[in-house]
Amino acid sequence: MAVQPWGEQGYGTAKPPASTPPVPAMPPHGAVAYGAAPQAAMPQSAMRAATADRERTVDVLKAAFAEGRLSATEYGERFEAASGAQTYGQLARLVADLPAGPMVAPQMVAPQMAVPQTFLPPPVLVPPPRPTNGAAVASLVLSLLGMGLPAVIAGHVAKKQIRRRNEEGDAMATVGLVLGYVESVAWTLFMLLVLVAGTSGG
Repeated sequence: MAVQPWGEQGYGTAKPPASTPPVPAMPPHGAVAYGAAPQAAMPQSAMRAATADRERTVDVLKAAFAEGRLSATEYGERFEAASGAQTYGQLARLVADLPAGPMVAPQMVAPQMAVPQTFLPPPVLVPPPRPTNGAAVASLVLSLLGMGLPAVIAGHVAKKQIRRRNEEGDAMATVGLVLGYVESVAWTLFMLLVLVAGTSGG
């Protein structure tokens, strides 16, 4: 089998290393030698690469070219090599001398790594619950007991405190005011009827 420029032997599974390590193959005439050759002890380097792996490698090359780590000629050569790469080892060879490279192992056997804080969603801040206004509770209770005038007074006090303190209980204060006014009118009419009846009887 012919030795590829990136140190891979042909297609399929690589042969196990002999007892004495073989002499590293030199790149063909005119070929550009990139980073360190893939380790022979890693069987993943001979595994077939997918289109997504080639695209990730190209992304690394684009970032390196934009940062000035590669010249235009180097970028063009490595881009063409990445587009035609067939194995993980060939892709790893193209980016071995750059800050980041493709995964040299299939994703299904890649070790589990903690997700960096940068890629985690921002924490959701839940505001603390607002306290319920005591005057609003008193207004509602007084109105249910039939004490209209005290319920109305407590309801107006609760409305002012709720706006000033940003508290809960506005609905209770409203119900207390409505029932308090109804009860106050009812008590007033009742007292007037009693007075009229007493005057008529006298």
